[in-house]
Amino acid sequence: MEMLNDMELFVEVVKVMSFRRASEATGVPNSTVSRRISALEKAIGLRLLHRTTRKIELTEAGQIYYDRCRRIVEEARLAHEELGDILAQPSGLLRASLPVDFAINYMVPLLIEFAEQYPDIRFEFDLTPRRVDLVAEPFDVAIRIGEQKDSNLIARLLANLPAHLYASPTYLEKHGAPSHPQELIQHQCLGFPRNGVWTLHNFEAEEKVEVNVSGRFMLNNVGMIRRLAAFGQGIVLLPQEVVTEDLAEGHLCRILPQWQGVPVPVYALTETRLLPAKTQRFIEFLRDRMR
Repeated sequence: MEMLNDMELFVEVVKVMSFRRASEATGVPNSTVSRRISALEKAIGLRLLHRTTRKIELTEAGQIYYDRCRRIVEEARLAHEELGDILAQPSGLLRASLPVDFAINYMVPLLIEFAEQYPDIRFEFDLTPRRVDLVAEPFDVAIRIGEQKDSNLIARLLANLPAHLYASPTYLEKHGAPSHPQELIQHQCLGFPRNGVWTLHNFEAEEKVEVNVSGRFMLNNVGMIRRLAAFGQGIVLLPQEVVTEDLAEGHLCRILPQWQGVPVPVYALTETRLLPAKTQRFIEFLRDRMR
């Protein structure tokens, strides 16, 4: 990078054939210009410029070097300008890995709205349950729910989604509705394996309880947990964004409304902090809408 900067400075000097005018054009002090050109000549091992008290002239080696450097510097400038255009007008193919059920039940309207805002972006979504490798696979971003294990990936928090308690009318008719979180011990609760403790908060009463829940079904798929709850198989603790459709259709209803679980974080994961415009705008859009 330092050599490219010196090449660019050399090109400026040759264009105006003056250290002083090159200094004025670039904002680099005159003494620094002279020193860097001398260092460039020393690094190459050839004199590039003949210097006199009145003028400077290109040597034969300097002319050859200038012809090559001018093209290289111009290509670099064009590359920066092109990337600037991409940043200003996001376009291209955006490859994203999305959580299956969260994407289907909540994100579809957001994705459509984003696509309408940026008509030059095309999309390729991976909704398989596997965790894609952002380093080895050609994905721009992965959206993930829940706390993330430490890694070399860059995690940007999009939102914290409060978790609430839900059950189907069928389940409540058969088993009754709990009046306090401690009564969940007596109910069928649907959740993830190795996660048998639900922490619930009543912020108005400034009360917190931890309940050891259990049930016949323990599984690691949010979509199936939601479906089992809708079919009357137990109580769930999930963000509203996951069960919006079931609530609207009356398959689930909220219970113990004054209580809520620990908010569930949603992250956008990328391999690097240096993002193309399409990815940067996508993350910014989701953060804005989800909050």
